[in-house]
Amino acid sequence: MVARFVFSVLVSLVLILNTNASQLEITELRMPGVQPEKGDLYLCHKIRLDTDQEHDIVKFVPHASMHSMHHMLLYGCSLPGSDINVWNCGEMSNGEDDTDQYQRGPVCAEGSHIIYAWARDAPQLTLPKDVGFRVGGKTMIHYLVVQLHYMHPLEQPDYSGITLHSTKTPMPKAAGVALMATGGKIPAHSTEKFETACVVDEDVELHPFAFRTHTHKLGQVVSGYVIKDGEWKLIGKRNPQDPEMFYPVKNTNLVVRKNDIMAARCTMTNKSDRDVEIGSTGNDEMCNFYMMYWVDGSKLLDDNTCVSPGPPNYYWAREGGLKNIPDEDASSLQ
Repeated sequence: MVARFVFSVLVSLVLILNTNASQLEITELRMPGVQPEKGDLYLCHKIRLDTDQEHDIVKFVPHASMHSMHHMLLYGCSLPGSDINVWNCGEMSNGEDDTDQYQRGPVCAEGSHIIYAWARDAPQLTLPKDVGFRVGGKTMIHYLVVQLHYMHPLEQPDYSGITLHSTKTPMPKAAGVALMATGGKIPAHSTEKFETACVVDEDVELHPFAFRTHTHKLGQVVSGYVIKDGEWKLIGKRNPQDPEMFYPVKNTNLVVRKNDIMAARCTMTNKSDRDVEIGSTGNDEMCNFYMMYWVDGSKLLDDNTCVSPGPPNYYWAREGGLKNIPDEDASSLQ
C-alpha cells in the first residue's frame, strides 16, 4: 500500500530575485578550516540565529567542489546535534567511519528541516519573487547547520560552505522542501528501479517551483510525480550525473493538495561484480528526489519526507498498489 509522509523536514539558476539587493543581509556559513584525516567523513558546523527577528532566506551561494565533496546539505534545527563548533554527523554510518578526530552527534538534536542541497558543482540558487525560507524569530528554526560529506582526506584546511542572502521583510510565500527517498539494493550486473510513494494527508496547497535529483555513480534517471485521481503529472526528471542544482519545474500550474500521491523513481544500472546498497559512503548508492515548493502564508507540510524500503522489498505496482504507471517515461530522459 502507499505510505504516508513521515518525519518532519523543511529540503547559476536564477529564478527571479525577490527583493532589492540593498535590502539583503549576507551571512556566511562556512567550515572553520577543517582538515579531515580520512574519506567519507560527514562534518557539521552551526550558527545560531536571531530569536528576536525572523529572516527570509532568498538566495544560496555554494562554495564547494565536487573534487572533494560528495554533497552539502543545509539544515534548520530547533537544537543542533552538538554544542561544539564542528562535529562528526554521519548519522547513516555503520560504524566504520568512527574517528577520534571529531566528536560524534546527529545533525539536529530537535526539529530537523532540510532547507537546501548541493552536489556536483551546482551553481547558486535564487528563489522566485516573493518566496523565502523563514528562519529565526518565532519559527522553530533557531540554528542553521551545514553538513559536508568529504570524499577523501584533505592536505589543506577547508572553508567550504554557503553564503546566505536574507531579508527581514516577510515574504508573502513560504518555501519548503519535500524529500522522497528509498532504501534497497541493486544486484551486480543489473538494472533496478528504486521507487517510493506517499499520500499527502494534510490540508495544504503546495506549488512546486523547482526540483533536484541525487544518486551516486549508478543513477541514470531520477523522476518525480504527483498522482491525482490516478493521473500521473510530472514534477520533473533528470540525469543525476548532471550538476545537482534545483531545476525549474516546467508545469508551473501544478498544485499538490490533500489526498494526492507523490511518487519518485531512480533507475540505476550496476555493471560491477558486487551488489550495491543504499548507504552513506561513496561506494554505496542513494536515491533522492527533492521538490521545492511555496505556499501562500506560512503553513508548510509538517510531515515532509517519504521513504520506502526500496528493491527488492518495495515497488510502485506491488507494495504501492499504484495503477497507470508511466513506466517508460519514468525511466527515460525523453
